[in-house]
Amino acid sequence: MNAKPDDRSDNVERIQGTINHTINNMRKADEMIEETSDDTMRENLKAKNERREEALKGMRREIREEAIAREKGYK
Repeated sequence: MNAKPDDRSDNVERIQGTINHTINNMRKADEMIEETSDDTMRENLKAKNERREEALKGMRREIREEAIAREKGYK
């Protein structure tokens, strides 16, 4: 049984979709932070958004690398 070949042709679009989803979740969390009176929940949501922001930095770096690789023909 042969391994499936690496198909990176949609990586940029896939990563962009993940970025968009993460940003949407951050906005929803921000709305919840504004609406909740629960200090623990507010702090948990703030912490989660900080982690999301760090993840976004990595995804943006990855999308740049994939775009460059795509331009060079994935060599």
